[in-house]
Amino acid sequence: TSRISGRRNPEKNMPANRSSKKKSRTARFVLDCSIPVDDNVLDPASFEKFLQDNIKVGGKKLAQRKTTEGNEPVTLRRDRARITVNAELPFSKRYLKYLTKKYLKKQLLRDYMRVVSADRNSYQIRYYKINAGAEEGDEGSE
Repeated sequence: TSRISGRRNPEKNMPANRSSKKKSRTARFVLDCSIPVDDNVLDPASFEKFLQDNIKVGGKKLAQRKTTEGNEPVTLRRDRARITVNAELPFSKRYLKYLTKKYLKKQLLRDYMRVVSADRNSYQIRYYKINAGAEEGDEGSE
């Protein structure tokens, strides 16, 4: 009987002010498409729709996923040429780069543009730097 009375009551040791729900940690990523959008090469609305249709969370695409709690695991917001992705962790920044490259390939722009990390939480779409003068100089040396 002494062993039973010596056990701790787990409910008694729980703090009273904490709720049983876990706080979901979120990450915010930014995809900056301003350079190709200013040149009318890329349409940010179609890019946002592509991301909405192709982002997968838990093996299911966002369009097919039904949330039980009413909150979305990933939300997209577009401000002119910048797309902001708010996602519950775990969510990879690298996955956004993969999807961006996939979109560029689909639009036949992959040969002309690249996806570069601007800082810790953002990517930027830039043109490749092409030096036309380097090719002309090589031909004259023959």
